Amino acid sequence: MIKKALVVDDDPELGTLIGQILKPIDISVYQAFSGDEGLKLAYSIHPDLVILDVMMPGMDGFDVCSRLREMASVPILMLTARTNENDMLHGFNVGVDDFLRKPFSRNELEARVRALLRRSDFHKPADNSYVNSYADSVLEIDLGSESVQLLGKAVEFSPREFSLLSLLVREQGKVVSHREIIREAWGETYLGNTDTTSLYVYYIRNKLQDGKHGHQYIHTQWGRGYWFAPRKVDGE
Repeated sequence: MIKKALVVDDDPELGTLIGQILKPIDISVYQAFSGDEGLKLAYSIHPDLVILDVMMPGMDGFDVCSRLREMASVPILMLTARTNENDMLHGFNVGVDDFLRKPFSRNELEARVRALLRRSDFHKPADNSYVNSYADSVLEIDLGSESVQLLGKAVEFSPREFSLLSLLVREQGKVVSHREIIREAWGETYLGNTDTTSLYVYYIRNKLQDGKHGHQYIHTQWGRGYWFAPRKVDGE
């Protein structure tokens, strides 16, 4: 099945190049040349992936990403010539799933795109015993609809954040290693480290207000990974 990728970049030649790279792997590329145009096109075509430049006239890539997150959980790959750590942290905070530095190689772009799109297959149940939800009086997580509610209010997660959270929920009570987390949320080709997973766990804990409602859900096993602890008895 052909996937749709939306490239938002004021350089039309770059969009054409990306289209040539992704066409052989059954991905159709749509181009927008400004942030406003990109948001309108995203609303219209419902892309499976957004590839977004940081530096654009008018609305920059961070603003576009933040607005996209208000309407969808589509995976977002941000292109950047910047190497500043603060810029990357800002990007993750507004919902970016992965960064690709310019100039990039054909193989690296294809690998990162494949890894981001692979997430759509992560949560399909293999059998009737498959964990597809979690609920207590404070927290509700539906892995099928990719929705989270805290005290009855919806909490928004980026696709990568939800991939990580759903892995911990599916394996609740078991320690999930950093390697397993990276394989699930970033793919086999990603060369990340424990700092990357720690940063995302930090984001998830903040969004869950973990530990603020009488129970801590995500625990750290130092040197190994993380595990999700269900609330055994509400109010304990």
